[in-house]
Amino acid sequence: MRVAFVSLETVHHRDTETNRRLQTIIEVLRDRDHDVHLFCANFWDDESGTLERDDVTYHAVSADPEARRSFCLRLPFDLAAASPDIVHATAQPPTSVLAASWGATLARVPLVTEWYGDGGITDDRWTRLAAGRGARIVAPSELVATWVRERGADGDDVETVPNPINLERIRAVTPDDRVDVIYARRLDEGANLESLLLALAELRGRGWQLTVVGDGPERAAYERLASDLRIDDRITFVGDLSLEERIAAYRGAHVFAQTAERCVFPTEMLWALASGCVGIVEYHADSSAHELVEGWDRGFRTTSEEELADAILDAGDLEYREFDDRFADYDRDAVADRYLEQYRTLQDEHGLL
Repeated sequence: MRVAFVSLETVHHRDTETNRRLQTIIEVLRDRDHDVHLFCANFWDDESGTLERDDVTYHAVSADPEARRSFCLRLPFDLAAASPDIVHATAQPPTSVLAASWGATLARVPLVTEWYGDGGITDDRWTRLAAGRGARIVAPSELVATWVRERGADGDDVETVPNPINLERIRAVTPDDRVDVIYARRLDEGANLESLLLALAELRGRGWQLTVVGDGPERAAYERLASDLRIDDRITFVGDLSLEERIAAYRGAHVFAQTAERCVFPTEMLWALASGCVGIVEYHADSSAHELVEGWDRGFRTTSEEELADAILDAGDLEYREFDDRFADYDRDAVADRYLEQYRTLQDEHGLL
């Protein structure tokens, strides 16, 4: 199947959650031997119109990501010329969805729109127009799906598809040394690591150990807070780690704590849960992390430091695991199948029109 992805920006322009999500989808479909094309702004050295890299064909629709007007004007004709079987467009910026919709119409193929929601979803005229485009609308979580519906999308057209993980990769990694609690995220203003530190301070009479994975502008402040709470001797700040190192740490940990205030999809938490961790989530209105643990006997949802401390104690009664096959539906192959099923269903429906 020839899939034409549309995204003004890519991971080669800027490393964001939205761009990483797109790159992951591209890679899982490419690895299933589909013909993958990405229509984007130019990011390579020369001025040629196309670039072949890692079995993906990149098409330069504009000279750079700032040239949004020229991107939207050229895109419909470039898409039609590529003769795709399906068009799959990200919703950043929303105007590119409108251009992709015209291109899909010219190519006489269905349009799938991808709303990831990293950084929020604006509520303006262009966003509302874009929310009405696409035979299928994909979001990573119910949180983002709700945001898109609130901006005018037809609820029947919205599907949630998570970020995928690789279960075989988890199985191949040797677990690290045992640790009671692990936290992993960029340590910025939204990390909210203080909730976990305050909860653990209430348990200073217990023999716990915490590993904090990640770095960022707030790391020094969190290290000072741990010292002020007199629990710094039980906390190891390990900084940024590779994925292999993080998996090893998760497989050695008993509990993964998610306290960030904003999270459209908790990818790191998913890696940890599949690696056997018990999941503890502090609920926040702009975070979807609680969706992963609802209705699960190894997951806890909390709303305060006191509840978080109680959940850590209760988690201690659960068995230690190094892998959990409950998350097989989040594997790369399973997620690829979900996209391909949507594509084929839309192709069949489109052929009947």
